[in-house]
Amino acid sequence: MTEANTKRRPSGFTLIELLLVLVILGVLAALVVPKFTGRSKQAKETAARSDVRTIAAQIDTFENDTTRFPTSEEGLSALVTAPSGVTNWNGPYLKGGIPKDPWGNPFQYRQPGQHNPKDFDLFSFGADGREGNDDIGNWEAESTASP
Repeated sequence: MTEANTKRRPSGFTLIELLLVLVILGVLAALVVPKFTGRSKQAKETAARSDVRTIAAQIDTFENDTTRFPTSEEGLSALVTAPSGVTNWNGPYLKGGIPKDPWGNPFQYRQPGQHNPKDFDLFSFGADGREGNDDIGNWEAESTASP
């Protein structure tokens, strides 16, 4: 064996190589992460709009069957169990109970509605869980369904 064959370069990475890889990963994360952070909020808002449309359709079915909308006092539970004194109730209209909005809060129902005085308001308070400008309701579901 010659002396050139016995000398080996130590295996592994140098500190400079490791730092360079970390910098590259940091730059990639800085470029990619902001593109995905707004997606969760957008997905929840889209799901809430879809749920509002679905529940509103079942309220309309309740109204077709019983010739009236559920009262505010009866609320959405009238879609699951027949209110007393209601004839032609063909429910339950919501299988599996009353759903919660994507933030885990109950949907709100008013009849007559403030936004729809001849019908009803069905809405989610949105991410903040309070009534305000970020509410997602049946008065705007059609106009803002597409981002």
